[in-house]
Amino acid sequence: MTRIVVTGAAGFIGSNIIQGLNARGIDDIIAVDDLTQGDKFRNLADLRIADYVDAGVFYDLFAHGGFGQVEAVFHEGACSDTMESDGKFMLHNNYTLSCQLLHACQKNETRLLYASSAATYGGSDTFREEPAFERPLNVYGYSKLLFDQRMRRDFGVHFERLVAGRNAQVAGFRYFNVYGPREQHKARMASVAFHQFNQFEAEGRVKLFGDYGGHAAGAQMRDFIFIDDVVAINLWFFDHPAVSGIFNVGTGRAQAFNDVASAVVNAMREHQGKPSLALESSVSQGLIEYVAFPDSLRGKYQCYTQADLTALRAAGCEHRFTDVQNGVSKYMRCLLKQR
Repeated sequence: MTRIVVTGAAGFIGSNIIQGLNARGIDDIIAVDDLTQGDKFRNLADLRIADYVDAGVFYDLFAHGGFGQVEAVFHEGACSDTMESDGKFMLHNNYTLSCQLLHACQKNETRLLYASSAATYGGSDTFREEPAFERPLNVYGYSKLLFDQRMRRDFGVHFERLVAGRNAQVAGFRYFNVYGPREQHKARMASVAFHQFNQFEAEGRVKLFGDYGGHAAGAQMRDFIFIDDVVAINLWFFDHPAVSGIFNVGTGRAQAFNDVASAVVNAMREHQGKPSLALESSVSQGLIEYVAFPDSLRGKYQCYTQADLTALRAAGCEHRFTDVQNGVSKYMRCLLKQR
């Protein structure tokens, strides 16, 4: 039986990966997390796992072979709060523990599929997996970049050329703006779609930032990726153990925050039995409201991201991604069912 470890198992992406593995009939899964925030248990309650291990003891146990032969580790555990200013805490969680895990995986010939982040690009206007374009704007982005740099240092700049059989697979995924079910515990770090669902439920309208960074109100653009697509990419690499490297995980298409807001509004209106509206009509009717851009984010905010998928496609992955209109609509239907 295939034994899998998922760190950050009760988190957003980790729990969805377990759901994806369960759908394949895989349930010999060691779920690793820190449930100090107790309500995260809800993300595990409907999933099949073999055991739960606290993150505080897992890394040492794993390094000493405490879980037997493990086929692969999906390493999603991290501090993902981009507003966290405690650099020591961030680097311990996102870099030091990841290095410890990498060493143990290579020693035990266990494959490592880990979460990097598009925050590694920061202030760049090019989103390609190359050092020239990596300019993190916060310590979170730097902590993720530092581990990517460790990969390149240990295995060579082009470590996608790792020889299967001589090195266990190592693949890092630079997630762009992920949204979808099981993110409810993330509070301020949850997706804009999640926050707008709650805003519409409470006030009958959604809110967006006004003009900033040379972009009109709501026109800042991100590469928004639905969680089902993130899981599909992780499982594609799980199915292709000879492929290593650092890869963007986004749709390859930037869309405006206005597109997200319109999709939320129209999904909620559909639920109410009302017709869809164009953006202009939603704004004029007060269903979309623009608010002043917060001073706390000035100089730390990416106004445009769009994943370059050249490396992913060159690796042989031809997965087709969901656009904002369809992904957000599906997400809203999920949230409405959970009310």
